[in-house]
Formats: sequence, C-alpha cells, structure tokens
Amino acid sequence: MTDVTNAQVLAHKLDAAAGAFEQWSRLQPADRAPYLEAIASALEEAAPKLVAIADEETSLGQTRLRNEMVRTVFQLRLFAEVVTRGEYLGATIDRADPAWPMGPRPDLRRVLEPLGPVVVFAASNFPFAFSVAGGDTASALAAGCPVVVKAHSGHPGLSAATAEVVHHALRSAGAPEGLFDVVFGTEAGRAAIVDPRVKAGAFTGSIEAGRALFDLATGRPEPIPFFGELGSVNPVFVTEAAAERRGPEIVSEFVGSFTLGAGQFCTKPGILLVPASAGLVDRLPGAVPGSPLTLLNDRIRTSYASAVRELRDTAGVRVVVSGDHAADPSPTVLCTTSAELLGDPEALIREVFGPAALVVEYAEESELLEVAKVIDGQLTASIQGEDDDAIAAELIRLLAAKAGRVLWNQWPTGVSVTYAQQHGGPYPATTAPGTTSVGTEAISRFLRPVAYQGVPQHLLPPALRDANPLGIPQRAS
Repeated sequence: MTDVTNAQVLAHKLDAAAGAFEQWSRLQPADRAPYLEAIASALEEAAPKLVAIADEETSLGQTRLRNEMVRTVFQLRLFAEVVTRGEYLGATIDRADPAWPMGPRPDLRRVLEPLGPVVVFAASNFPFAFSVAGGDTASALAAGCPVVVKAHSGHPGLSAATAEVVHHALRSAGAPEGLFDVVFGTEAGRAAIVDPRVKAGAFTGSIEAGRALFDLATGRPEPIPFFGELGSVNPVFVTEAAAERRGPEIVSEFVGSFTLGAGQFCTKPGILLVPASAGLVDRLPGAVPGSPLTLLNDRIRTSYASAVRELRDTAGVRVVVSGDHAADPSPTVLCTTSAELLGDPEALIREVFGPAALVVEYAEESELLEVAKVIDGQLTASIQGEDDDAIAAELIRLLAAKAGRVLWNQWPTGVSVTYAQQHGGPYPATTAPGTTSVGTEAISRFLRPVAYQGVPQHLLPPALRDANPLGIPQRAS
C-alpha cells in the first residue's frame, strides 16, 4: 500500500510504536538479536523479488542492487552481534568509596538506555542500505527503539514490498505489534517528527530537506535529537610530489570515483585540488567517459542540470569536459583556480549531486592549507600524497577538524560497514557531528545515559549488577 498516509493512520502507527517501546526496550539486549537475524534472513529470501522491483524504480542495475542487499543483510547481522556482546551499553560501576579524594563517593552505576520511537527518513540513492530496512532502522531496533520509516518517493513500490517482508519476519518471530512500520508522503514525515510520541529522527538526503526537518525536531516543545546526513563535496588534495609521481593514475582513479553510481553517492569526490604545473587538467578530456549515465528520477535530473549550470556560470570557472545535460547526462568537469576558490568559497564549494566535479588548480602547495581552512564540514577529506611530503602532517591536522573521515591515497566512495567507521562530520555534512550513521557506533545515536545512585542490587538493570548476569563487559572501580 503506497497511498499517502493520512493523519488518522499516522496516529495509529505512532500509538502502536509507543506501545511497542514498553515491551521492546525491556528486553535484554541479546534477546533482540534473533529478531534482527529474522529480518536479515527474510530479506535474503526475498532478495530476487526486491532487487527486481528496485531496478525497475531506480535503474541502478541488478548487480549494484544485489551488492547493496548483501550490505543491508550484513548490517542487520552485525548489530545482532553488537547487542549480543553488550559492549555498546557502556556499563560503568563506581562502588561506594569513603576515601574518594573529592569526598565520600556514593555507589554510582551508569548504562545506556533506549530513547523511544524513532522516525527514519529513507534515502533515494541507496534503496536498500539507507532505506526501509537500512542502517538507521537496524541500529535503532538494536538499541531498543521501535521504528517508523518515512518511505522515499523515489521507490514507493520497493518500500512497500520491503516493509511487508520486515513485518512478516517480525510477526513470525513474535515481536511486539508496532515495533516497525512505514508511512508515505511528505506531510506524514513532517507530522511524525513533531509528534510527542517520537523521541528521535534519522535522515539522509539534501541540505534543504534535512535542515527543515532538523528545525522542526529541535523547535518542538520537547526538542529531540535529529541525526541528519545532509551534504558534502568530499575534497581531494593532491600534493606536488603525488602529481609528479602518479599523475595519470590519480586522474584515472578520480574519474572512476566521481562517476561511480552516476555521481549519486554522498561521498563522491566533488572537488579535486591539483598543482597547475602538473598539467593533470589536460588529461581529463581523454579520461572522462562520454557515455550517458542514468540518474535516479526526474527531480534529481532537474536539480543536477540546474546545479551544473550555476557552478559553470560562476566567475572564474571554465569547462573542461562539457557533459550532456539531457535526461541521462554524461559527466561534466569544470575547472577554476585556488585563488578564485579562496575569493568566493561559498559559490565554489558546493555539492552537485550527480556526475560532475570541479578541479581546482593551485600555484603553490601552501595554498592547500589555505583551502583546508575555508572548507566547511565534510563527510570525508582525502589526500593523494607521498610519505615524505612536508605538508602532509599539517594538512591532515586541518582536515581532521573539518571532516569525519580523512583518507590517505584512497578514494572516499567506499564506506565499509565496520567497527571503526565514521560516517558523519561537522555541519553541513551532518546535524550531529559526534555521531556516525554507518558502522557499529551508529547504535549510540538512539541511546541515552542513565546513572543509578545507591540502588539495591536486585533493583538495578542486569547490566549493572555485580553478578553480571548478562556476561557483558563492565568497567568497575
């Protein structure tokens, strides 16, 4: 069912989510793992059908979509492992200590507990991994929070089909009614984020839409956390030595990265800084493919064409590769200088969602440091350098202050789902730079700390008892 969700139906779904929270949050963490496993297995079984629907609605191709399904299933199983181990709870025990240097210390015990129902806003460009059963849903369920997904308009049929698979898996496993649901329509999403039953929001999409939802979430009578992934140009800084030793290789790899997925990755390298003396710009026309690339939908095609025109018409910008801006565009490469960029960073440092990139030529290597100082918050920042580059240490330090992930001689379009991953960054990359939306730490977004002081053992949460019945890591002093 993909009809727009009306206010009455939305209220019913949010009531059910609030009721489910009472049961789901009280389960011991490891007891949530079988439900996550059940969803993963159900998605695997339904994969051929779901991939076919996704390909019809997004034209991303079955190979890409099958790989994305593998990632989606892996995320669910990884979070099942996380809740089974219990490290994420951060169980900390400070026993009473009359000799504590600050004065007698009471018995204090701290643990992370789930926030409540979460609204997840699905993304267009990853119809499995960042959508109905994607990472936000998996991490929120693992944390102990019911989830209501606002489906993306770019793949409504797939959203409904995926939701039915998840519903069936949870029902069969005996999950509480209302633990998971999906709604359709922009107004349903807006209404959900301001509803008092909702305690957090997660979003992947444009700066404009994400900022609007962030303002709603934080402007409520009871403000709630809103974890929005918004926009990033993911700059790549090429040193003089790297350009001299690996110039052709860097150009080839850059083209492969910014055109991957038709440039519709949030980690697409949108800006490449190169030494003017290396002549790398002259290599681009022969390296950039002229074949058309299929974008996700008409809205993205229109926005892409408009964004390319605006950037192309900015003072100091010239065209290196003039891509077709038809329904299925071919890649576009524009060029400017670091002097122009430093003179008007707001106009030139902008995300273009699609197969376009801006190459920035610098005269002196020190200009890389100046550009690093003026860029705004990013998901990633990359350096193509050599180990003996004198500029490297300072450049890394500056970029670490601006990006959630700093890469050395690698390209940002691969985002591994792992323990150390950080997929976030200062605004406008995200609205919550202290968190990640990819990797096991994503679970922490939907938890809050609670300290118990002087509470008897039998009344404490099991994670904080001296007997440690859950068998989880505890920090005790």
